[in-house]
Amino acid sequence: MKRYDFVLFDADNTLFDFDRAEHEALRLALEAFSIPCTPETEARYVSINSGLWAMLDRGEATREWLVVERFARLTRELGVEADPQALNRTYLDKLGEQPFLLPGAEKMCRALGQHCTLAILTNGVARAQRGRFDRSPLAGLIPHLFISEEVGASKPSPAFFRPVLDALAVTNPRRALMVGDNLTTDIGGAAALGLDTAWYNPRRLPHTGTICPTWEIARLAELPPLVLGFS
Repeated sequence: MKRYDFVLFDADNTLFDFDRAEHEALRLALEAFSIPCTPETEARYVSINSGLWAMLDRGEATREWLVVERFARLTRELGVEADPQALNRTYLDKLGEQPFLLPGAEKMCRALGQHCTLAILTNGVARAQRGRFDRSPLAGLIPHLFISEEVGASKPSPAFFRPVLDALAVTNPRRALMVGDNLTTDIGGAAALGLDTAWYNPRRLPHTGTICPTWEIARLAELPPLVLGFS
């Protein structure tokens, strides 16, 4: 007997190879503004962007401010003149054209989609996330895509998860499993509403803090047996 009827996935670095997509989109966007995309420049951007998204996760920033501020800070640090709003728009357009999946993601979704309702829950920016999703094989496998910008709240807030569960008609939270790589936004947010969780931890990072996932997996291939209740 299967353990879960609903499997809810985070998008970036759970199903989608965000690191590769980010690299390509940043390179193309900076080139469009005649800014060399050196390894040092990319490292600066990643550091700035990660810090700002952490602020969003803590409720200390808005997405609208974050996406422009990251390029405002980058251009200041590089000492170059460029409109951060225009740079962000170009970056998001380029990001939406990078539908790279993690190894095994498509095969795993095909296996689960025959038995469970699948959905993606993401805090990403809608214009980029929908572009990547629509261009990927997952568009034909996963019928539901919930983006925080459209829901009106972000993970880990209950204000994000509750309308998602209502839309999916999840009446028993124990029949739904949240799968994600972020202990705070994915695992902690879902667990707070009574969902079981699977922490996708391919690098086998040490588990620190108070958030305890129901399951921990290092490969996506481990998920179908766990969800369907066989070994």
